[in-house]
Amino acid sequence: MAALTVCEHHRDKFVINLSLKRGSIKALFAAAVLCLVTLASAVTVAAEPSKPSKDAAAELEKRFSQVRPDLSFTVLGEALVPGFYEVQIQGGPVLYVSHDGNYFFDGSLYQVTASQFVDVRDLALIKRRRDLFATRRTDDMIIFKPEGETKAIINVFTDVDCGYCRKLHKEVPELMAMGVEVRYLAYPRAGIDSDSFRKIATAWCAKSPQETLTDIKNGDNVPFNVCSGNPVAEHYRLGGELGVTGTPAIVLMDGTMIPGYQTAKAFAKMFGLK
Repeated sequence: MAALTVCEHHRDKFVINLSLKRGSIKALFAAAVLCLVTLASAVTVAAEPSKPSKDAAAELEKRFSQVRPDLSFTVLGEALVPGFYEVQIQGGPVLYVSHDGNYFFDGSLYQVTASQFVDVRDLALIKRRRDLFATRRTDDMIIFKPEGETKAIINVFTDVDCGYCRKLHKEVPELMAMGVEVRYLAYPRAGIDSDSFRKIATAWCAKSPQETLTDIKNGDNVPFNVCSGNPVAEHYRLGGELGVTGTPAIVLMDGTMIPGYQTAKAFAKMFGLK
């Protein structure tokens, strides 16, 4: 089975334009971010996969679980590639599995258009993220809210041991000053049974979650305090279903996901703020 890895830096999941010219890496990345922000309106979102029969899905999930009992598999539906299903590994990637269950491949699936390669899985997820965050409860998030008018919202899957997550957190005061509300969800990259889980759960279980999260991200030695009913495992599961494979993963309210660290100035440019 292919190695399943979780990386701090994602491969960019945006439309690849065949006419890209040479330029600086920074300029290319900035263009990619702008492409992500406008992707939902610029490209038609791929249709939701149709569902296989319950018996076929259960048989496939059972077969894969027998080979890797340490992983949890869920059949999402038919893939756009004929003869394959999309199968989600909880907390991991989507696999493309043949109907007979004998073969699979992982990684991104691209559709070839007249001028672009389009990541069809990410396009399908845009609608799901947009619909989910438009209606999802927020009382299980750690939120940093501007004192004045909220002009934009970012939903951030974060890990307290992630260097770029810590760097982004230092930008939060500037983001709030610009009117950006930062909503944190937990995504301990090391998994549920890890010190990273226990650290970030400690923040969610604290009497002052904002202060405790900040202390932990600043490297302070905060004793573990994992309470029952904390939402970290649920956030981790949700992140995997929404395409999160590393941190920080920033989901905008239009469903676009921006992988990796961005400066407050970059967000100001995205949202047209000063």
